[in-house]
Amino acid sequence: MANDDLGRTLRRLRRLASLTQEELADRSDVSVDVIRQLEQGRKHSARLPTLHALANGLGVELTTLLGDPPAVSSGENDGPRFVAMRRAVMPVLWGPEPAPPTADFSLKRLREQIADGWTQYHSAEFDTVMKALPDWISDARTATASADEDDRRSGFAVLAKALQLAGHVAVRMGKTDLALTSLERAIGAAGQSGEPLLVPMIVNSVAWTYQRQGRLDDALSIAVRAAADIAHMGHTDTADGLKVWGALTMSAATSAARSGDYERAAAMMETAEKEAARVSKLPEAGDNRMVSVFSPSSVRIERVRLAVQYAHPQDALALAKGMRLSKDTPPSWRTWLLLDVARAHTDTGDATGAVKTLESLRRVAPTWMQHHTLAVAIVRDLWSLPNHPPGLASLAEFLGVRE
Repeated sequence: MANDDLGRTLRRLRRLASLTQEELADRSDVSVDVIRQLEQGRKHSARLPTLHALANGLGVELTTLLGDPPAVSSGENDGPRFVAMRRAVMPVLWGPEPAPPTADFSLKRLREQIADGWTQYHSAEFDTVMKALPDWISDARTATASADEDDRRSGFAVLAKALQLAGHVAVRMGKTDLALTSLERAIGAAGQSGEPLLVPMIVNSVAWTYQRQGRLDDALSIAVRAAADIAHMGHTDTADGLKVWGALTMSAATSAARSGDYERAAAMMETAEKEAARVSKLPEAGDNRMVSVFSPSSVRIERVRLAVQYAHPQDALALAKGMRLSKDTPPSWRTWLLLDVARAHTDTGDATGAVKTLESLRRVAPTWMQHHTLAVAIVRDLWSLPNHPPGLASLAEFLGVRE
């Protein structure tokens, strides 16, 4: 993977992990000389297995080392739209209190808009969501000023989901501190909503954000505790409660795997997959778009991801073989599955299988693929091989790898 920023990113992540170059070399089984050359800019590229090993040694996702794909249009990160979202999440000090809703205000319509926003988020339409979020958050705050107690509680519930969505978008833009601020305020709103599943749902988002910051122990502990609380309170007897429990359990498994305990992570995932089979048999109470993603398909996708990220590519391919995705599987999850399967084929030396999978990914999400650093890294590794399978040249040209 050729990347002018690779050395700087590696050095920053190593220092955040409080590791010397020698300690990282020992943890990743990568030569200290290679690490020095990358950090000093004397070496600008590395093969995918080397990058994978360095990411594992640092306890981060490979995409964290490579650089995430852009979440929004270029140039918008610190533009007016981004400032508007910050103001919505953190209103100005000594600003006016929200006014009660007027007669033409519709809480039902607002809830529907935010639910649609979650659908757009899962379809990777981050820019579209960011445009609408300030108004949704403002309208939700208006709903919390209602004179009617039930409407006021419902307003806090909608505000919690809007702030949670803002937190997710902020993470995608690399602004994890803003994300945590938004999520903490979301938890505060959820606590006033009277809806018992809202707080643990948002705790799961906090755990994900901690993961992105490398706070793996923190992420693991809060996910395990929140999942245990849901089970203790009997909420896993409903579809919505089981979905929240399942999402927290998968999050805990991811943190365990990144901490080096792959066996514990695999056991958690196996338990989650068994429980996911009960979801369709239980009564649902809410809008699926507003509840955690948890189904047999989503668990299997996460199991594939963990297997390929933590050097078990054969397990990943076995898990993915013959998988049929349910209709409610978000598009973003489908694209990640294809990318992970392509990685697994690459790791096992099956260049033809990797190319076929990447061709499927190109048909499903061409723009997403073009901007994804991991997709480029896989194709670059395949292009460096002496024998190119059919279709690789077209992919290399499409991703700007072919020289």
